[in-house]
Amino acid sequence: MSAPLLHRWFPFLAWPRPTPALLQGEFWAGMTVGLMLVPQGVAYAALAGMPLVTGIYASLVPALVAVLWSSSTRLGVGPTALTSLLIGASLTGMAEPGSAHWVQLAAWMALLSGLLQLLLGALRFGWLLNLVTSPVLGGFTQAAALLILASQLPALLGLRTTWGALASDPSVHHFDLRALAFGLGSLALLVLARRWRPSFPAAIVVIALAALASWAMGYADADGAVVGHLPSGLPSPYWPGWLPWDELGGLVMPVMVVTLVSFLETASSAKVEHSRGGTRWNENQDLIAHGMAKMSAGLCGSFATSASFSRSAINLYAGAKSGWATLFALLLVLATLLWLTPALYHVPQSVLAAVVVTAVTGLIKPMSMLRLWRISRVETAIGLVTFGLTLATAPRMYWGVLVGLLMNLSHFLYQRLHPRIIEVGLHPDGSLRDRHLWQLAPLAPQVLALRMDAELDFASANALERRVADELAARPDTRHLCLFALPINRIDVTGVEAFVRLHHLLQTHGGTLHVSGLKLPVQRTLESAGALAEGPHLATYRTDAEAIAALQKAAPAPA
Repeated sequence: MSAPLLHRWFPFLAWPRPTPALLQGEFWAGMTVGLMLVPQGVAYAALAGMPLVTGIYASLVPALVAVLWSSSTRLGVGPTALTSLLIGASLTGMAEPGSAHWVQLAAWMALLSGLLQLLLGALRFGWLLNLVTSPVLGGFTQAAALLILASQLPALLGLRTTWGALASDPSVHHFDLRALAFGLGSLALLVLARRWRPSFPAAIVVIALAALASWAMGYADADGAVVGHLPSGLPSPYWPGWLPWDELGGLVMPVMVVTLVSFLETASSAKVEHSRGGTRWNENQDLIAHGMAKMSAGLCGSFATSASFSRSAINLYAGAKSGWATLFALLLVLATLLWLTPALYHVPQSVLAAVVVTAVTGLIKPMSMLRLWRISRVETAIGLVTFGLTLATAPRMYWGVLVGLLMNLSHFLYQRLHPRIIEVGLHPDGSLRDRHLWQLAPLAPQVLALRMDAELDFASANALERRVADELAARPDTRHLCLFALPINRIDVTGVEAFVRLHHLLQTHGGTLHVSGLKLPVQRTLESAGALAEGPHLATYRTDAEAIAALQKAAPAPA
């Protein structure tokens, strides 16, 4: 088997050969990410409603599978805030959080989402990512960040009751003041550490200090909310068992959105990695790798994973050069699972909430919509609708991104159905410009000169025919129609039929259709259809200058 083929099927074979200098740098980068991965994994498991140890499981085997088969080897793969929130929100009402049935449903979500990504990658459907625009993703992400903050506030503040009970009977007794102190203190330390040095693994340090303080003061023995016992050892193989058809059907929409959102998270990190490295991103290979990673998560009894933008950025910032850094990070996760899980027993849950809150505050960017308003009001409206629906439909918040996607596709289709068609005139600088906008004279008497800035296909053909018919009805003395066709880079069957009808329309008016600057693919298609046979009613030109000279010569002199 040739080396390129081997590298295609086993991308890790293309990694750089390990040298002492390379491994030293990769070790320290891996330790930096690994020290973040364990606390974030436990915290995001709580966000997903899963047993906390499954967050460490999701940080081990899926990350290993992803780095071995991905084209983007420096991504921080594992649990992420957005994906965890989607899982927890989607399963609400279907099972009790943390129960065996909840784990079964989450595992099926990981398996189905991974299988979908694997198929999309194998069929080279990575281009589907282009359907989700920045306003849709931004609106969804910011709404999801607010929902994550709202879900973590009770644990962060040590609230023992509901918000409704607190509002009806405001009292400090509704709060566990020690949990409040742990949560707010940890939050302050994490924020300060992030501003001081983003690459510093502050989360593990804060968690270690909180665990020591909790143990010293006997917080767990006083019924304080702590992480508690986590089983040691590697995850066992897990098969979730078959689900009833109604439950499986209820997972279809959440699985589609988890697939979309998690891979968009991956794309945002992968594009940064490859732009810095000067390489081309292979989105289909990453779809395959992350699909396999999700499936391995489900088969470990864990939940769907993605690429964390923050951990990926820190991996790059710490100087990671290849996938060796991720392997070192996973060795730390492995050591935690084998020997260090008892050390997490006394960690207050309010500290885990502080880790989550710190991670998602960077997703909230209220000024982004204001900047977008200056560029496109329609796309701003789509982003705001996505944002509002995501909040309004929680916990079924996938409706926000689906409606935003539908609105975006509708806007795109509207633009295709209403292409820009202008009548051109000769500008003093020698270029062809919009005649009415620049108040230019016609190219010649009895001449209608049009340019359509779009493909001539099923979406735009009717608009062009309607524009020509309206112009001829308004100006019955027109004898020459010149179509400046340089912007037209594709034509389909409907476009060919429209072209033939335009030719016939000019012929019935006793005039001539002039076509300038046809691109070769369009010309060949028209020639294959027999629509470019030149005669007294059809003329073609290679350049616009040639067409203008012929039109001015053919048109009658003004009286």
